Amino acid sequence: MAAAAAAAFGALGALQASRARLVPAWCRRLGLGLGLPGSVTSMRAGPAMWAQRWAPAAGGAVLKRGYSSEVNAENELRVRYLEEENRGIVVLGINRAHAKNAISKNLIKMLSKAVDALKSDKKVRTIIVRSEVPGVFCAGADLKERVKMHSSEVGPFVSKIRAVVNDIANLPVPTIAAIDGLALGGGLELALACDIRVAASCAKMGLVETKLAIIPGAGGTQRLPRAIGMSLAKELIFSARVLDGQEAKAIGLISHVLEQNKEGDAAYRKALDLAREFLPQGPVAMRVAKLAINQGMEVDLVTGLAIEEACYAQTIPTKDRLEGLLAFKEKRPPRYKGE
Repeated sequence: MAAAAAAAFGALGALQASRARLVPAWCRRLGLGLGLPGSVTSMRAGPAMWAQRWAPAAGGAVLKRGYSSEVNAENELRVRYLEEENRGIVVLGINRAHAKNAISKNLIKMLSKAVDALKSDKKVRTIIVRSEVPGVFCAGADLKERVKMHSSEVGPFVSKIRAVVNDIANLPVPTIAAIDGLALGGGLELALACDIRVAASCAKMGLVETKLAIIPGAGGTQRLPRAIGMSLAKELIFSARVLDGQEAKAIGLISHVLEQNKEGDAAYRKALDLAREFLPQGPVAMRVAKLAINQGMEVDLVTGLAIEEACYAQTIPTKDRLEGLLAFKEKRPPRYKGE
């Protein structure tokens, strides 16, 4: 028993030492300044850090602004910067009707370009991913294109899809997937990379890759268990089961389910309502809240609380925080600028 106790204490010491190393490492990964005289105490970073992080990279992709702007002539992905009361909301609309929005090389290229521009644009407040093709969100991989690939091409292409989906997951602002139709395989993986998912009751969702003797390759084996739990995720992937909107809501795969309307865009309209709810909040707070949640979910609670402390510290020196206090005192809506 003494030996077991000694081993337990030794393991605990190793865990504490590991945690002591992990907290600063996470904070460096977050890009936060950190003073650590043995424990997390003070984190300091002024608005200049955030301005630098959000500044567009030199030579980076720039999307044309204005309502219903198109990224390129092929028109397979439409990027719209909404205006007036919806200013700050960007809609990514997938538009490959002939292929049920299946994920092709060109679509991935266009998504990558759009995401690269959006992640460095601090005027963007919320992003909605939707389909502009009635009855379908995204049917997964473009199998007609895939069957023409040499086996040596498949791995690198799937890696590219995974990287783009990861970039969507790592966008600094809230993202909402509006699922108004079929979302299978890579289509559901794309939706899983978004912070919030809403769907019509008639939508169909599933990771069906095992039917093709492969597995989900764009994050599905990792994000689905995190969303609904390991056991149920295994059941769905092993069976390649397809769920409707009501079933998806019951297991927590989506946050809201709606009866489809005659226009076929009930999920998109709900996503737009949610995005409008997000718009009045402080932009810096929204970004660091998402960062704290996402990074904190990957570590133990003590480390997660340190990440929260580091993120909270970033809001203290901002002009927005002072504006929020002043607006409260003056009994008026705040006018946040993201500074």
